[in-house]
Amino acid sequence: MPRSRTEAGRRADDPIVEVRDASVTYDLEHRAAMVLDDVSLDLRRGEILGVVGESGSGKSMLANAMMDAVEEPGITTGTVQYFPESTAEPVDVLDLSDEELRKFRWEEIAMVFQGALSSFNPTMTIEGHFEETLEAHGYDVDEGMERARELLSDLYLNPERVLDSYSHELSGGMSQRALIALSLVLEPNVLLMDEPTAALDLLMQRSILSLLDDIKEKYDLSILFITHDLPLVAGLADRLAILYAFELVEVGPSTRVVRGSQHPYTRALLRAVPSIDAPLETMQPIPGSAPNPAHTPDGCHYTPRCPLATDECRRETPPWFDVGDDQRTACFHHEEAEAAVPLEPEVVQS
Repeated sequence: MPRSRTEAGRRADDPIVEVRDASVTYDLEHRAAMVLDDVSLDLRRGEILGVVGESGSGKSMLANAMMDAVEEPGITTGTVQYFPESTAEPVDVLDLSDEELRKFRWEEIAMVFQGALSSFNPTMTIEGHFEETLEAHGYDVDEGMERARELLSDLYLNPERVLDSYSHELSGGMSQRALIALSLVLEPNVLLMDEPTAALDLLMQRSILSLLDDIKEKYDLSILFITHDLPLVAGLADRLAILYAFELVEVGPSTRVVRGSQHPYTRALLRAVPSIDAPLETMQPIPGSAPNPAHTPDGCHYTPRCPLATDECRRETPPWFDVGDDQRTACFHHEEAEAAVPLEPEVVQS
Protein backbone atom coordinates (compact mmCIF):
# COMPACT_ATOMS: atom_id res chain seq x y z
CA MET A 1 0.00 0.00 0.00
CA PRO A 2 1.11 3.65 -0.42
CA ARG A 3 2.98 5.09 2.52
CA SER A 4 0.91 6.76 5.24
CA ARG A 5 1.93 10.23 6.30
CA THR A 6 3.25 10.32 9.84
CA GLU A 7 6.06 12.86 9.51
CA ALA A 8 5.61 16.57 10.15
CA GLY A 9 7.97 17.57 7.33
CA ARG A 10 7.71 16.73 3.65
CA ARG A 11 10.41 15.11 1.57
CA ALA A 12 10.82 15.76 -2.12
CA ASP A 13 9.26 12.39 -3.01
CA ASP A 14 6.32 12.74 -0.62
CA PRO A 15 2.84 12.62 -2.15
CA ILE A 16 1.30 15.87 -3.27
CA VAL A 17 -2.04 14.09 -3.76
CA GLU A 18 -3.15 11.02 -1.81
CA VAL A 19 -6.16 9.03 -2.98
CA ARG A 20 -7.50 6.47 -0.53
CA ASP A 21 -10.29 3.93 -1.13
CA ALA A 22 -11.81 6.10 -3.86
CA SER A 23 -14.94 4.75 -5.52
CA VAL A 24 -17.39 6.29 -7.97
CA THR A 25 -20.85 4.78 -8.37
CA TYR A 26 -23.94 5.57 -10.39
CA ASP A 27 -27.31 4.39 -9.11
CA LEU A 28 -29.16 2.62 -11.90
CA GLU A 29 -32.73 1.40 -11.88
CA HIS A 30 -31.89 -2.13 -10.77
CA ARG A 31 -28.39 -1.91 -9.33
CA ALA A 32 -25.44 0.40 -8.82
CA ALA A 33 -22.78 0.75 -11.51
CA MET A 34 -19.25 0.98 -10.16
CA VAL A 35 -16.92 3.00 -12.42
CA LEU A 36 -14.06 3.33 -9.93
CA ASP A 37 -13.60 0.64 -7.31
CA ASP A 38 -11.71 1.26 -4.07
CA VAL A 39 -8.59 2.82 -5.62
CA SER A 40 -5.69 3.98 -3.43
CA LEU A 41 -2.87 5.80 -5.17
CA ASP A 42 -0.29 8.54 -4.56
CA LEU A 43 0.86 11.22 -6.97
CA ARG A 44 4.30 12.14 -5.68
CA ARG A 45 5.73 15.62 -5.65
CA GLY A 46 7.62 16.38 -8.86
CA GLU A 47 6.88 13.12 -10.66
CA ILE A 48 5.08 12.12 -13.84
CA LEU A 49 2.72 9.24 -13.05
CA GLY A 50 1.30 7.37 -16.04
CA VAL A 51 -2.17 5.88 -15.51
CA VAL A 52 -2.76 3.20 -18.13
CA GLY A 53 -5.68 0.97 -19.06
CA GLU A 54 -8.13 0.03 -21.77
CA SER A 55 -10.92 2.42 -22.73
CA GLY A 56 -13.59 2.44 -20.04
CA SER A 57 -11.28 1.18 -17.30
CA GLY A 58 -11.90 4.13 -14.96
CA LYS A 59 -8.88 6.31 -15.77
CA SER A 60 -10.88 9.51 -16.37
CA MET A 61 -13.02 8.84 -13.31
CA LEU A 62 -9.88 8.68 -11.19
CA ALA A 63 -8.79 12.11 -12.45
CA ASN A 64 -12.27 13.54 -11.92
CA ALA A 65 -12.36 12.13 -8.39
CA MET A 66 -9.03 13.81 -7.63
CA MET A 67 -10.69 17.17 -8.40
CA ASP A 68 -14.11 16.25 -6.98
CA ALA A 69 -15.42 16.82 -10.51
CA VAL A 70 -17.56 13.70 -10.99
CA GLU A 71 -20.83 14.87 -12.51
CA GLU A 72 -24.15 14.00 -10.92
CA PRO A 73 -25.67 11.50 -10.40
CA GLY A 74 -22.22 10.00 -9.81
CA ILE A 75 -21.27 9.58 -6.15
CA THR A 76 -17.63 9.77 -5.05
CA THR A 77 -16.57 8.13 -1.78
CA GLY A 78 -13.21 7.68 -0.07
CA THR A 79 -10.70 10.44 0.60
CA VAL A 80 -8.58 12.70 -1.58
CA GLN A 81 -5.98 14.82 0.21
CA TYR A 82 -3.87 17.54 -1.40
CA PHE A 83 -0.67 18.66 0.30
CA PRO A 84 0.44 22.24 -0.50
CA GLU A 85 4.07 23.20 -0.84
CA SER A 86 4.17 24.70 2.65
CA THR A 87 3.73 22.82 5.92
CA ALA A 88 0.07 23.85 6.00
CA GLU A 89 -2.61 21.32 6.81
CA PRO A 90 -3.65 19.01 3.97
CA VAL A 91 -6.72 19.91 1.92
CA ASP A 92 -9.58 17.39 2.01
CA VAL A 93 -10.69 17.83 -1.59
CA LEU A 94 -14.02 16.00 -1.27
CA ASP A 95 -15.01 18.28 1.63
CA LEU A 96 -14.45 21.59 -0.20
CA SER A 97 -17.37 23.95 -0.81
CA ASP A 98 -18.39 24.91 -4.34
CA GLU A 99 -16.53 28.23 -4.07
CA GLU A 100 -13.42 26.56 -2.65
CA LEU A 101 -13.51 24.01 -5.47
CA ARG A 102 -13.82 26.75 -8.09
CA LYS A 103 -10.49 28.21 -6.98
CA PHE A 104 -8.84 24.88 -6.22
CA ARG A 105 -9.44 23.37 -9.66
CA TRP A 106 -7.37 25.91 -11.59
CA GLU A 107 -5.08 27.37 -8.96
CA GLU A 108 -3.89 24.13 -7.33
CA ILE A 109 -4.84 21.30 -9.69
CA ALA A 110 -5.58 21.86 -13.38
CA MET A 111 -6.75 19.41 -16.03
CA VAL A 112 -6.06 19.05 -19.75
CA PHE A 113 -8.71 17.09 -21.61
CA GLN A 114 -8.54 15.05 -24.78
CA GLY A 115 -9.25 17.07 -27.90
CA ALA A 116 -8.49 20.77 -27.47
CA LEU A 117 -11.18 21.86 -29.95
CA SER A 118 -13.90 20.61 -27.61
CA SER A 119 -12.35 22.58 -24.72
CA PHE A 120 -12.18 25.97 -26.47
CA ASN A 121 -15.14 28.23 -27.23
CA PRO A 122 -15.03 28.58 -31.04
CA THR A 123 -16.41 32.15 -30.86
CA MET A 124 -13.59 33.38 -28.61
CA THR A 125 -9.93 33.97 -29.42
CA ILE A 126 -7.28 32.07 -27.50
CA GLU A 127 -6.37 35.38 -25.83
CA GLY A 128 -9.98 35.71 -24.71
CA HIS A 129 -9.79 32.32 -23.00
CA PHE A 130 -6.69 33.36 -21.06
CA GLU A 131 -8.21 36.70 -20.05
CA GLU A 132 -11.49 35.10 -18.98
CA THR A 133 -9.68 32.55 -16.82
CA LEU A 134 -7.50 35.19 -15.16
CA GLU A 135 -10.46 37.51 -14.47
CA ALA A 136 -12.62 34.71 -13.07
CA HIS A 137 -9.96 33.96 -10.46
CA GLY A 138 -9.17 37.56 -9.60
CA TYR A 139 -5.68 37.57 -11.13
CA ASP A 140 -3.99 40.62 -12.59
CA VAL A 141 -4.71 40.22 -16.30
CA ASP A 142 -1.62 42.07 -17.56
CA GLU A 143 0.72 39.99 -15.41
CA GLY A 144 -1.17 36.84 -16.28
CA MET A 145 -0.92 37.51 -20.02
CA GLU A 146 2.84 37.92 -19.69
CA ARG A 147 2.94 34.47 -18.14
CA ALA A 148 0.70 33.19 -20.92
CA ARG A 149 3.14 34.44 -23.55
CA GLU A 150 6.03 32.80 -21.72
CA LEU A 151 4.16 29.51 -21.50
CA LEU A 152 3.28 29.56 -25.18
CA SER A 153 6.91 30.27 -26.06
CA ASP A 154 8.04 27.40 -23.85
CA LEU A 155 5.72 25.17 -25.88
CA TYR A 156 7.32 26.38 -29.12
CA LEU A 157 4.38 28.51 -30.22
CA ASN A 158 4.37 32.09 -31.51
CA PRO A 159 2.49 33.84 -28.69
CA GLU A 160 1.01 36.71 -30.71
CA ARG A 161 -0.11 34.52 -33.56
CA VAL A 162 -1.74 31.99 -31.23
CA LEU A 163 -3.38 34.57 -28.95
CA ASP A 164 -4.93 36.36 -31.94
CA SER A 165 -6.30 33.11 -33.36
CA TYR A 166 -9.52 31.18 -32.88
CA SER A 167 -9.12 27.51 -32.01
CA HIS A 168 -10.21 26.31 -35.46
CA GLU A 169 -7.41 28.35 -37.02
CA LEU A 170 -4.76 26.29 -35.22
CA SER A 171 -3.56 22.80 -36.06
CA GLY A 172 -4.36 19.97 -33.66
CA GLY A 173 -0.90 20.07 -32.13
CA MET A 174 -0.93 23.84 -31.76
CA SER A 175 -4.36 23.93 -30.13
CA GLN A 176 -3.40 21.14 -27.73
CA ARG A 177 -0.25 23.01 -26.68
CA ALA A 178 -2.30 26.21 -26.27
CA LEU A 179 -4.65 24.27 -23.99
CA ILE A 180 -1.70 23.08 -21.90
CA ALA A 181 -0.51 26.69 -21.59
CA LEU A 182 -4.00 27.78 -20.53
CA SER A 183 -4.10 25.08 -17.85
CA LEU A 184 -0.83 26.43 -16.38
CA VAL A 185 -1.56 30.15 -16.45
CA LEU A 186 -2.72 30.23 -12.81
CA GLU A 187 0.43 28.42 -11.68
CA PRO A 188 -1.05 25.14 -10.39
CA ASN A 189 1.17 22.58 -8.70
CA VAL A 190 -0.56 19.55 -10.26
CA LEU A 191 -1.52 18.88 -13.87
CA LEU A 192 -3.94 16.07 -14.72
CA MET A 193 -3.78 15.13 -18.40
CA ASP A 194 -6.60 12.95 -19.79
CA GLU A 195 -5.48 11.37 -23.08
CA PRO A 196 -4.07 14.76 -24.19
CA THR A 197 -2.37 13.43 -27.33
CA ALA A 198 -4.87 10.77 -28.44
CA ALA A 199 -6.18 12.81 -31.39
CA LEU A 200 -2.69 13.68 -32.70
CA ASP A 201 -0.36 11.91 -35.08
CA LEU A 202 2.58 9.96 -33.69
CA LEU A 203 5.16 12.64 -34.47
CA MET A 204 3.16 15.33 -32.67
CA GLN A 205 2.50 12.98 -29.74
CA ARG A 206 6.23 12.46 -29.26
CA SER A 207 6.89 16.19 -29.61
CA ILE A 208 4.37 17.09 -26.90
CA LEU A 209 5.67 14.40 -24.56
CA SER A 210 9.20 15.78 -24.81
CA LEU A 211 7.86 19.27 -24.09
CA LEU A 212 6.02 18.00 -21.01
CA ASP A 213 9.25 16.82 -19.47
CA ASP A 214 10.74 20.29 -19.98
CA ILE A 215 7.81 22.25 -18.54
CA LYS A 216 7.56 19.87 -15.57
CA GLU A 217 11.08 20.82 -14.60
CA LYS A 218 10.75 24.55 -15.29
CA TYR A 219 7.42 25.00 -13.50
CA ASP A 220 7.97 22.40 -10.76
CA LEU A 221 4.90 20.37 -11.68
CA SER A 222 3.55 17.01 -10.61
CA ILE A 223 1.78 15.38 -13.57
CA LEU A 224 -0.71 12.55 -13.83
CA PHE A 225 -0.83 11.40 -17.46
CA ILE A 226 -3.78 9.21 -18.50
CA THR A 227 -3.51 7.04 -21.59
CA HIS A 228 -4.50 3.70 -23.07
CA ASP A 229 -1.12 3.55 -24.83
CA LEU A 230 1.39 2.03 -22.43
CA PRO A 231 4.51 2.37 -24.64
CA LEU A 232 3.65 6.01 -25.35
CA VAL A 233 3.94 7.04 -21.71
CA ALA A 234 6.48 4.46 -20.49
CA GLY A 235 9.45 6.55 -21.61
CA LEU A 236 8.05 9.73 -20.05
CA ALA A 237 6.61 8.59 -16.74
CA ASP A 238 8.58 7.98 -13.56
CA ARG A 239 6.01 5.42 -12.43
CA LEU A 240 3.10 3.56 -14.01
CA ALA A 241 -0.27 2.69 -12.47
CA ILE A 242 -2.29 0.06 -14.35
CA LEU A 243 -6.10 0.08 -14.12
CA TYR A 244 -8.33 -2.77 -15.21
CA ALA A 245 -12.14 -2.66 -14.98
CA PHE A 246 -12.18 0.16 -12.42
CA GLU A 247 -9.55 -1.47 -10.16
CA LEU A 248 -5.88 -0.68 -9.72
CA VAL A 249 -3.90 -3.85 -10.45
CA GLU A 250 -0.21 -2.84 -10.56
CA VAL A 251 1.96 0.15 -9.63
CA GLY A 252 5.69 0.61 -9.95
CA PRO A 253 8.61 2.38 -11.62
CA SER A 254 8.12 2.51 -15.37
CA THR A 255 11.15 0.42 -16.24
CA ARG A 256 10.22 -2.30 -13.75
CA VAL A 257 6.60 -2.46 -14.91
CA VAL A 258 7.60 -2.71 -18.58
CA ARG A 259 10.45 -5.18 -18.08
CA GLY A 260 9.22 -7.13 -15.08
CA SER A 261 5.48 -6.83 -14.71
CA GLN A 262 4.04 -9.28 -12.21
CA HIS A 263 0.36 -8.97 -13.15
CA PRO A 264 -1.06 -11.05 -16.04
CA TYR A 265 -3.16 -8.12 -17.29
CA THR A 266 -0.20 -5.75 -17.53
CA ARG A 267 1.78 -8.41 -19.38
CA ALA A 268 -1.16 -9.09 -21.72
CA LEU A 269 -1.47 -5.36 -22.36
CA LEU A 270 2.21 -5.17 -23.29
CA ARG A 271 1.87 -8.18 -25.56
CA ALA A 272 -1.12 -6.63 -27.35
CA VAL A 273 0.77 -3.48 -28.32
CA PRO A 274 2.25 -3.37 -31.86
CA SER A 275 5.99 -2.83 -32.09
CA ILE A 276 8.02 -1.88 -35.13
CA ASP A 277 10.82 -4.08 -33.80
CA ALA A 278 8.76 -7.26 -33.40
CA PRO A 279 7.04 -9.45 -36.01
CA LEU A 280 3.33 -8.77 -36.45
CA GLU A 281 2.42 -12.30 -35.33
CA THR A 282 3.87 -11.60 -31.87
CA MET A 283 1.09 -9.09 -31.22
CA GLN A 284 -1.66 -10.96 -29.38
CA PRO A 285 -4.94 -9.25 -28.47
CA ILE A 286 -6.35 -9.94 -25.03
CA PRO A 287 -9.19 -12.47 -25.39
CA GLY A 288 -12.64 -11.57 -24.13
CA SER A 289 -13.82 -8.13 -23.10
CA ALA A 290 -13.84 -5.95 -20.00
CA PRO A 291 -16.91 -6.26 -17.75
CA ASN A 292 -19.91 -3.97 -17.77
CA PRO A 293 -19.71 -1.54 -14.81
CA ALA A 294 -23.10 -2.77 -13.61
CA HIS A 295 -21.98 -6.41 -13.74
CA THR A 296 -18.42 -6.61 -12.49
CA PRO A 297 -17.43 -10.11 -11.35
CA ASP A 298 -16.81 -10.97 -7.73
CA GLY A 299 -13.22 -11.31 -6.65
CA CYS A 300 -10.57 -10.17 -9.13
CA HIS A 301 -12.21 -8.32 -12.02
CA TYR A 302 -9.70 -9.79 -14.49
CA THR A 303 -10.71 -13.39 -13.68
CA PRO A 304 -12.85 -14.06 -16.82
CA ARG A 305 -9.89 -13.21 -19.10
CA CYS A 306 -6.99 -14.47 -16.99
CA PRO A 307 -5.10 -17.70 -17.79
CA LEU A 308 -4.16 -18.06 -14.11
CA ALA A 309 -7.65 -17.66 -12.62
CA THR A 310 -8.67 -20.07 -9.86
CA ASP A 311 -11.67 -20.38 -7.56
CA GLU A 312 -9.81 -18.20 -5.05
CA CYS A 313 -9.62 -15.42 -7.66
CA ARG A 314 -13.36 -15.71 -8.32
CA ARG A 315 -14.24 -15.54 -4.62
CA GLU A 316 -11.81 -13.01 -3.17
CA THR A 317 -10.34 -9.66 -4.09
CA PRO A 318 -6.55 -10.14 -4.16
CA PRO A 319 -4.52 -8.10 -1.68
CA TRP A 320 -1.44 -6.09 -2.64
CA PHE A 321 1.87 -7.93 -2.87
CA ASP A 322 5.26 -6.21 -2.83
CA VAL A 323 7.04 -7.66 -5.87
CA GLY A 324 10.06 -5.41 -6.26
CA ASP A 325 11.63 -2.11 -5.37
CA ASP A 326 8.65 0.28 -5.08
CA GLN A 327 6.54 -2.14 -7.15
CA ARG A 328 3.32 -3.82 -6.02
CA THR A 329 0.70 -5.93 -7.71
CA ALA A 330 -2.77 -7.25 -6.87
CA CYS A 331 -2.60 -10.87 -8.02
CA PHE A 332 -2.72 -14.10 -6.03
CA HIS A 333 -0.59 -15.80 -8.69
CA HIS A 334 1.91 -13.05 -9.50
CA GLU A 335 4.83 -15.47 -9.23
CA GLU A 336 3.41 -17.44 -12.17
CA ALA A 337 2.57 -14.45 -14.41
CA GLU A 338 5.88 -14.37 -16.30
CA ALA A 339 5.58 -17.99 -17.41
CA ALA A 340 1.86 -17.77 -18.15
CA VAL A 341 2.09 -14.58 -20.24
CA PRO A 342 5.56 -14.48 -21.81
CA LEU A 343 6.76 -11.37 -23.62
CA GLU A 344 8.86 -11.13 -26.74
CA PRO A 345 12.33 -9.62 -26.05
CA GLU A 346 11.52 -6.65 -28.32
CA VAL A 347 8.63 -5.64 -26.06
CA VAL A 348 10.80 -5.08 -23.01
CA GLN A 349 13.69 -3.32 -24.71
CA SER A 350 14.32 0.20 -23.40
